[in-house]
Formats: sequence, structure tokens, C-alpha cells
Amino acid sequence: MSRKWISFPLREGEHSRQAHCDLPAETYEREMGREGFFGPVTHLHHKHPPTGWVDWQGPLRPHAFDFNRIASEHDCPLQAPLTLHNADIRLRVWKTAGAMSHLVRNSDGDELLFVHDGAGHFYCDFGHLEYRDGDYLVIPRGTAWRIEPTAPSHFLLIENTDGAYQLPDKGLLGPQAIFDPAVLDHPHIDEAFKAQQDERTWQIRIKRRNQISTVTYPYNPLDAVGWHGDNTVVRLNWRDIRPLVSHRYHLPPSVHTTFVANGFVVCTFTPRPVESDPGALKVPFFHNNDDYDEVLFYHRGNFFSRDNIEAGMVTLHPCGFPHGPHPKALKKAQTDPATFTDEVAVMIDTRRALEVADAAAAVDVAEYVNSWRAPGKES
Repeated sequence: MSRKWISFPLREGEHSRQAHCDLPAETYEREMGREGFFGPVTHLHHKHPPTGWVDWQGPLRPHAFDFNRIASEHDCPLQAPLTLHNADIRLRVWKTAGAMSHLVRNSDGDELLFVHDGAGHFYCDFGHLEYRDGDYLVIPRGTAWRIEPTAPSHFLLIENTDGAYQLPDKGLLGPQAIFDPAVLDHPHIDEAFKAQQDERTWQIRIKRRNQISTVTYPYNPLDAVGWHGDNTVVRLNWRDIRPLVSHRYHLPPSVHTTFVANGFVVCTFTPRPVESDPGALKVPFFHNNDDYDEVLFYHRGNFFSRDNIEAGMVTLHPCGFPHGPHPKALKKAQTDPATFTDEVAVMIDTRRALEVADAAAAVDVAEYVNSWRAPGKES
């Protein structure tokens, strides 16, 4: 069916000429947008911060989870505890320090491993890669793999249960913008890969429909001598991402999209200069993202728009209410703005509502909902 959005930009009352810039005096801008910053949008100007609530009742609310407190030490990533999920995505955390003595294969979906901490060797059907903190490892569905850490390793596992990970369309920026595909690394059939091939008994643990089956071989199934094609594991480190920035305008999170999946996107916030134009917002703008739930995994740095958030923690802002910078961050941006932000974070925006699994619920920071209260504002 042919269709298009109702589109007729209108103006009413006191308003800025440009979103996120030169706001009317003593006002707070709130963006109401559709389709994750890609659809129709309106910017409203309020007398009070859109997050200035003094009480919150009911199941819909912002969450912060301290994933550092989850008991996620396992020798098998398929046993890593589930934290957030819906029909398109399953989010887990996994810590390990020892070499895996078996292989795993996910037949339910593609895996995206983000290395929060640690280093080591990654072996798979296609060969060998080294990994370090800040790496993304994209693992196609059906790939057999294992790791040998050289340092205790902490991973965020993002399972795409409905399709493959793809790259965003960079449009008029050109394909080399943000990160050049040339920086994507793939496994090699190198000496390290050949050295691990042996005739000992090996197991592959296969996950299908969230059940695990075990297949035993009298040899190491990672015995390839060569391959050709374009379906393989790839590695990308956040240090190779060159973020899109504007000194005159605070860009929406969508410009930081790293991978696209069916039903969600994965974005990466990396160090960048803060907007220098006097009239431009210098912290994330207040907004409703009324079609997507927003998840942020905090990797490293000073998270300049958040209060009391540490590396390894996660926030969840379900759609249905405005959110934005905390009061102290907003005040500092107005009176003493930073010139550079060193934060690194992984953002996941999901089209379907996310469910909070038991492992995440157990480390929920209950007072997070009150962190937007201005000092002295109580219920």
C-alpha cells in the first residue's frame, strides 16, 4: 500500500528557528520524534525541565542496572545470564578467564560480542583473531567458535534472533565516513590457527530454540585449510570509529549507528569535541523516543549527561516518557560547558518493548528514577 507521513511543518508561539540551537530564554526544548529520529518530529519549548517529576508510580519507568554485580562467570557463553530481551534481541553478560575446552554454535541468531574488558584469542571456522577491550566481534549464525583469554575477559553479548547484522547506509557522507570498511578485520588461517588443530576429542555445544545440544567429534572441527566468500566473522574496535560531529548543532544518536539489525540498531558513542557554537546545546537534548526502547551500556570515560553511572552499568529508557540530561549535567553545560567528552558507550535501540529478565531485575538501581530531581525538589 502506498503511504506517506502527514507532513506540514508548522510554528506556534515562542520557538527557535533551528532545533537544539538558540532556544527561547528560560525554556527547555523537548523533541517528540517518530521512528528513532528518522520520522516526523516536533520540538516543544517548556517553562520547566521535561524530566522535572517529583514522584513516579507504576511499572513504566527509567531503569539503571549494575551489570557488574551479575554473577556471569561461566566457561560457556551459551550459559551467560539473560538480562534484557524481546522477539528480536537477547542481551547477555559474560565473564571468563580460562580457555574454552569446547566450541559453541548459535543456530538461533547472529552474535555481536562487545569486549568490555580483557584480551585474548578468538578461534572459529574461519581462522584466528586476537581481541582486546573495545572490540566488536560479529559472528554469523551457525559459526563454531571458542576463545582463549590472555587476560580475564568481560563481554556484552547481543544476539540478533531475526536476521543478520548489516552496516548502516551512510548516504551522502560516502561509504568511508564514520568508519571505513577497510578497518574491518577478519579471521586468518595463520600459524596460531593451524597449531590448535589436533586429533583430540572435541565437543560443539549448539543452541537452537534456546536449548543446547552437544555433538562430539574425535578431532577438532576447526580444521579448515582455506575458504573464500563474504560470510565471515568481522572485528571492529571503537578506536577506529571517527564520529560524525558538528560544532554548531548537537547531532541525534542515530548518526552514531554502527550496526543495523531487524528490529533494532547498535550505536557507538566515542570521544568527540563538544559543540562550540554559543547557542548550540552541549548535552543530549530532552526527547521522547516514542517508537523505540533505548539501552545504553557504559564502557569507559566520564558519562557527561548522567549522574552516578559507572563503567559496566546499563540504563534502559522505555518509550513513553521524556528523558535527557540530569540536572547537574544540564546546569554545568549552561554555566561551564566541557570542550571534549571522552565517554565510550554502546547504545541499543529496539523497536519492540524489552522485557527485564531476572538477572537484570536483581541489580536494578531503584533510585535511578529520582536522579532527575532538581536539588530540593521532593514529592
